[in-house]
Amino acid sequence: MALQIIDDCITCDVCIPECPNEAISAGGEYFVIDAGKCTECEGHYDTPQCKEVCPVDAIVPLAA
Repeated sequence: MALQIIDDCITCDVCIPECPNEAISAGGEYFVIDAGKCTECEGHYDTPQCKEVCPVDAIVPLAA
């Protein structure tokens, strides 16, 4: 599974250094997560670190 950043993102930058897979980058108006790189931190942490630090809850499961 992978995560996505929705338009509630305030581009605060706190999620980028938390990603062990370097899956988060600057997009148009807000940051984006590369679904091909995102593992929801599996194998690194018990919970997705970007979700843990996001101050506006803008990181959600990728819509199918």
